[in-house]
Amino acid sequence: MRIADVLRGKGAGGAVVAAVDPGTTVEGLIAELARHNVGALVVLDGDRVVGIVSERDVVRGLERSGSALLATTVADIMTADVRTCLPTDSVDSLAATMTERRIRHLPVLDEHGALAGIVSIGDVVKSHISQLEADRDQLQSYISQG
Repeated sequence: MRIADVLRGKGAGGAVVAAVDPGTTVEGLIAELARHNVGALVVLDGDRVVGIVSERDVVRGLERSGSALLATTVADIMTADVRTCLPTDSVDSLAATMTERRIRHLPVLDEHGALAGIVSIGDVVKSHISQLEADRDQLQSYISQG
């Protein structure tokens, strides 16, 4: 299975990626995370992916700076070295990357480098479960025919 299949499985909402500008305050970031009910947002400067910021980044920043963090910007806490994937990448390779690097969200870029979606570890797990269920159904069908 490919990442494009995962994005298609997310439906029409899968193409819409919640994003934030690097100049947004952390307070504004928290509001956006809550509004979209997500754990991470892609950071865009115009159309260019410049980072990713998660709830974990907020928690670490609060531990360092306390409530003063709320007035700082997303650029101060985001991960700028963003791992991305392509729609043509396999779900298995993405799962390996996420596990090895302890990453829970990866932006998906199209062949032109434009943001095409985002895949979470939950999306990967759901994909694996669906594949296992399909395999089970095929085996049951094979057994019942034989």
